[in-house]
Amino acid sequence: MTQLHDLRLRLLVQQESERIADSQPDELDLSVVQARCLCWLALLAEAHEEQASDAERRGDVEQAMGWFADAMRLRDVINVVTTIEIPLPAASADHGGDLDEDVQAA
Repeated sequence: MTQLHDLRLRLLVQQESERIADSQPDELDLSVVQARCLCWLALLAEAHEEQASDAERRGDVEQAMGWFADAMRLRDVINVVTTIEIPLPAASADHGGDLDEDVQAA
């Protein structure tokens, strides 16, 4: 079930990135959007982990488990978003097919 959830999430993110790229192709760098999203997701996951620790210190185990579960879901989303390959239009247009060769040589 987790694998199905990951695939569904990956598909949703890819569809959204394609929708954004189609609607604003010259105004938006999807790699920047991805990086910003990852920063916000990491901050949210950290905040949820802090809330879980705080609830645990107060003895509210149920609340702590809820915050912790949310933090783990955010970490899962971070892992999925990190693995999505977003094409870099400027790099691929400038180098043509040489970009893959440069990456493999490095």
